[in-house]
Amino acid sequence: MGNLKRLYIIGAGFAGRTLASEITKKAIFGEVVAFLDDDPDKIGKKVDGIPVLGPIRDVALLLRTNPDDEAIISIPSASIEYLKELYDILKRANFQKIRILPGISQIVEGDAHFIQTRSIDLQDLLGRNPVTINLKQSLSYVRGKRVLVTGAGGSIGSELCRQLLSGGAARLYLLGHGENSIYQIDKELHLLQEEGVGEKASIVPIIGDLKDSDYMDHIIKNLKADTIFHTAAYKHVPMMEANPVAAIENNVLGTENLINAALKYNVKRFVHISTDKAVNPVSVYGVSKYLCEQMVLSAGSKDAATNFVVVRFGNVLGSRGSIVPLFQAQIEKGGPVTVTHPEARRFFMTISEACSLVLKTGGVGENGSLYLLDMGEPIRINDLAEQLIRFHGYEPEKQIKIDYIGLRPGERLDEPLWSQNERPVETEYSRIMRISRQLPAAEIKELLNNLRPICRFDTENPLVYRNVEALRKLLEPELVIK
Repeated sequence: MGNLKRLYIIGAGFAGRTLASEITKKAIFGEVVAFLDDDPDKIGKKVDGIPVLGPIRDVALLLRTNPDDEAIISIPSASIEYLKELYDILKRANFQKIRILPGISQIVEGDAHFIQTRSIDLQDLLGRNPVTINLKQSLSYVRGKRVLVTGAGGSIGSELCRQLLSGGAARLYLLGHGENSIYQIDKELHLLQEEGVGEKASIVPIIGDLKDSDYMDHIIKNLKADTIFHTAAYKHVPMMEANPVAAIENNVLGTENLINAALKYNVKRFVHISTDKAVNPVSVYGVSKYLCEQMVLSAGSKDAATNFVVVRFGNVLGSRGSIVPLFQAQIEKGGPVTVTHPEARRFFMTISEACSLVLKTGGVGENGSLYLLDMGEPIRINDLAEQLIRFHGYEPEKQIKIDYIGLRPGERLDEPLWSQNERPVETEYSRIMRISRQLPAAEIKELLNNLRPICRFDTENPLVYRNVEALRKLLEPELVIK
């Protein structure tokens, strides 16, 4: 044991104790030399032979740490404010390596495992205190069922899959068109299962393209999925402005293929993930997501066996392609950090909280309904950049410059969460609101009919194929937004 790195577990509660037990049993991660805790009833005692030291603020500064020592924050219920305080204390105590057991709902009513810990980063210290959701209770509707996640290799899709592991699904289908991303989440989920996380669902990776209507029909027919979580979409706003036909073909017509197959084969639940960029859209991506919302809501108005629900929310911290990973990469190369505008603001929540609320809404949402996740207060992108620079140990402007590059095509200063024609109403569920609004089905159908020959070659109308000008004319706000 003497050659193993020394581990200090912050928090001697249930999660910390189960984590210490696993580490001691396996004897490969390191040696737990102490718990640090603020509970006077625990301080000075031993838990499974490991001393409990405290209070944390006082005792941490007395530790003789070395560069290989690690601190593991193991308090899933900790508030954002308390995590910030702990992080500051541990940094002052010269801990170079700080890990965290995320306060995510999949460890509620379950053991904590070392594999769930990861290096702490800024997203753990931002935003607001996430709502505590009993995941096992919330996911009772998928227990023993078959669940399909589209875009399973993406940030939202992969986190949904991690949390669905605790839901007792009989089978978890991972659908995506990116071989590498599906390989990664498939491998991760199997590793989590091997380490005792979640339940023994059968995990099935599937490579496929939403744009292929025949394949989507074949997949939904043969998988016999009970629930679909539809997260797949092209999402990068400036890139989709440069490739608008691809955005509509993948996001809109791909979603249409999935809806048609779900209706045809009586999938019980269809949960569509939307975005604040669908509100009064100013980008092709935003318009595509707006149309997807209305298509799903329209499908929910039909007399069918499928329960269609839309869940809309803003940005998530740390998602691929979001500004946090971009800022981190810019800081690591010495800057500058690029911000579009000093007054640009966005709503943010953590990926884990967003996914927990999506899973909750999927079970309680009513057919043909649009739900909005409460995002709290918007954050100035400039403030986020400055916090991230300081998190990495630098001083904004003095050591790492911030450059303002101007708004790019399809971007705006603020992203509203609902339009002037929408009215959010509180539900009985914390941080989940319901919104009333729907585009007439006839209008959606006419627009889709006009979009198809632009995206898919039609011998009867060949001149509009991939015609960006014709596409943009169809998508002018007065034709889409009333």
